[in-house]
Amino acid sequence: MDKLVVHGGSTLRGAINISGSKNASLPILAAALLTEEDCIIRRVPDVSDTNYMIQIISALGADVERSSGTVRITCADIMDEAPYELVRRMRASVCVMGPLLARKGRCVVSLPGGCVIGDRPIDLHLRGFEALGAKIEFEGGNITLTAPDGLRGAEIDLRGTHGPTVLGTDNVMMAATLAEGITVIESAAAEPEVLDLANFLNSMGAKITGAGTRRIVIEGVKKLHGVEHTVIPDRIEAGTFMAAAALAGEGVTLHRVCRDHMKAITAAIELSGHRVEFNESGCSCTIHRGDVLQGVEITTAPYAGYPTDMQAQMTALLATTPGISVIKDTIFPQRFMHCAELKRMGADIKVDNGTAVVRGVAQLSAAPVMASDLRASAALVLAALTAKGSTEISRLYHIDRGYEHIDEKLLMLGANVERVKDR
Repeated sequence: MDKLVVHGGSTLRGAINISGSKNASLPILAAALLTEEDCIIRRVPDVSDTNYMIQIISALGADVERSSGTVRITCADIMDEAPYELVRRMRASVCVMGPLLARKGRCVVSLPGGCVIGDRPIDLHLRGFEALGAKIEFEGGNITLTAPDGLRGAEIDLRGTHGPTVLGTDNVMMAATLAEGITVIESAAAEPEVLDLANFLNSMGAKITGAGTRRIVIEGVKKLHGVEHTVIPDRIEAGTFMAAAALAGEGVTLHRVCRDHMKAITAAIELSGHRVEFNESGCSCTIHRGDVLQGVEITTAPYAGYPTDMQAQMTALLATTPGISVIKDTIFPQRFMHCAELKRMGADIKVDNGTAVVRGVAQLSAAPVMASDLRASAALVLAALTAKGSTEISRLYHIDRGYEHIDEKLLMLGANVERVKDR
């Protein structure tokens, strides 16, 4: 396994391009299963999660070519059973269920395992499929969905305990594209990644309206065709580099961003005293470190609220921000494993019942730390950028799930980092 060694104290300068969205790419790659024609998808990030999804699609019988961020998929003849040894590696692999069920009338997928940031059940996905007329059976750790007479449109409420389900909305929306009649999804996820999937499906010939709102209407069609599509920028990667620039930067510029997707993250960073300037088109921004900084209060919420996927990175930024900050995660209250590792570096953080109280300290100190999940690993990298000494971050495979060549991008900005083998 690799680990990242971050030598703190360097100032970040310059510009980088933000990659395509990992969370948008995964369901879009799965949606290519809905047609036998060629789908060309651009700006698919080179991360392990997209690599796993491509392996799953290939194992289902798709012909896949990947080159320089562009993926060409042809699904002329596909199977309806996803292999466990691939599905178990990534929870998002469940989003092949909707396309397989719609196109084949049957699918078999292993139940996803638990997650280090808390239980992430798929009961809402199954509720949606059942409403569309699918029969559900559980056996040997597998879910078998069957709809021998096809799927039929229905009204479905995907309201969950902690808000709308993004992957559940994706899954049901994909299944409904080939269902007979009209499907209405209430309490739908409104994230930009859901809208990007809907745009991809509509370009294939689907009839979807309302994506990006809490009510999505899908009029089923008989068949979908091939398409060319460019994935939206990754707003979480952009937010992570915004936080890095606020911590250790001097006029860092990010290209290939979408200002409208970044409003909650931008507001939180500016509230703490930093400045973010977007160009006229909203596709580039420059982050200026503030002179007068202050603690903030943040509560995660479904889009367009502050994203849970940026909670850990903001915790790292606030660890050295003067004053007291309060961060509450209402989506995944257990998602604070990074705090124990940040405390090893000298952070003053107390966590209780899904809330972290952060008292900013003058500086962190390097220490050997261990990543527990994707966003926690990013938080540790951010903290290490300004820590005194050299920080070793183990289990780097977590960050490789969702950040495309993060070490190379940091080097481009002037950070002193190196990827080494962890023996």
